[in-house]
Amino acid sequence: LKATPNQIILTVSLLDFTIEMGAVFDKIGAQPDAMENFYQKKVDGLFALIDLVRTDLSKADRMKVMCLITLDAHSRDITLKLVKFKVDDFNHFEWQSQLRFEWRDDEKGGDCHIMIVDAEFLYGYEYIGNGARLVITPLTDRIYVTATQALKLSMGCAPAGPAGTGKTETTKDLGAMLAKCIYVFNCAPEMDYKSMGDIWKGLGASGAWGCFDEFNRLEERILSAVSQQILTIQRGLMAHSKTIELSGRPVSLHNDVGIFVTMNPGYAGRSNMPDNLKQLFRAVAMVTPDRKLIAQVMLFSQGIVSAEELSGKVVLLFQLCEEQLSIQSHYDFGLRALKTLLVSAGGLKRKA
Repeated sequence: LKATPNQIILTVSLLDFTIEMGAVFDKIGAQPDAMENFYQKKVDGLFALIDLVRTDLSKADRMKVMCLITLDAHSRDITLKLVKFKVDDFNHFEWQSQLRFEWRDDEKGGDCHIMIVDAEFLYGYEYIGNGARLVITPLTDRIYVTATQALKLSMGCAPAGPAGTGKTETTKDLGAMLAKCIYVFNCAPEMDYKSMGDIWKGLGASGAWGCFDEFNRLEERILSAVSQQILTIQRGLMAHSKTIELSGRPVSLHNDVGIFVTMNPGYAGRSNMPDNLKQLFRAVAMVTPDRKLIAQVMLFSQGIVSAEELSGKVVLLFQLCEEQLSIQSHYDFGLRALKTLLVSAGGLKRKA
C-alpha cells in the first residue's frame, strides 16, 4: 500500500476481478457451484478489507483501503447478480454490461483495454490523485452503459434529473474509471458562444472530457449557436479527422474528447433545449439513487461490520425526518447530509 499509488491499486483490482471472473466461467461446466464459491470469496475479501481499515493506518493508506472496499463491494454485488440470474456464459448481457478491464500484450509492451457491451476504450493514464470513489449502484451501472455507448457513437451524454441524484459525480467517476482527464464547467447565463468556443478548442486539442453542469442555464440563443460547435466536433470524431474548423480557425482534434451536459429541468430560469441540440446527445434520466446501498458501502468503508443492518435504519431515520418534520431552510436530510453523518460515524468508531 505504502509504495503504490491509489489509482494503480484500484486498476489492478479491477483487472484481477475480470481475470478471476473469466476463470469462473471456464470452471462452471465442470463445477456448477463455481460462481457461488467465487461470491463467498468476494465476501470474505471484503470483510478482510473492513478489518484492515480499522487498524492504525495513515490518512493516505486509509483512503486507499476505503476505495478498495467501495470497488470490492460492487464486485460482490455483480457476482451476486450473476448467481441470481444463473449466468453461465461469458457473453451474457449481465456480465457484458459491466466495465471489464483487460491487459493485452503487444510489440510495444501492451496496454490496458476497458470494455463495456460492444464499446472499447484504452486506459487514459490520467493521474486522479488519492481521492474517494463514488459508490456504484444499479443506477450508476445504467449510466455507464448509456454514456459509453454515446462515446462509441461520437455523441454526447446528457444526464437529467433533480439535484442530489449524482449527475455530475457519476460523470466524474466514469472519467476516473477510464483514467480520463475531465473538467467540470458550471454554466451561467453570462457565458456566450465565443467563450464556449474557446472551451471546445481546448477540449478538442487535448482529448479531455468536458462536463457542463446545469447546461440549460445558458440562454436559448447561445444554446443554438453552441449546437453548431458541438456538431462540428462530433462530425470530426465520426470522420476520424485530425483537424476541424471552429470559429473560422483550424483546431487539432483528439479522438478521445467527450462531451457531457447535466440538466435540472424542474428549476426556474432554465432554458428549453433546441431540437437540433437534443439530437447530439444521448439523454438519460437520473432518479433517486439507492440510499440504502450507498449507506451500506460507506459504513463498510468506515470499518463498521454491521453495515447491512445499520444502513436500513439510518436511511429510514432520514426519510422520516424529511417527511414528518416541518420544512425549514436549514434542514437538510438529503444524500449529502447522510454521507456527512456516515463519515462522522466512522471517525467516532475508530476513536472508540
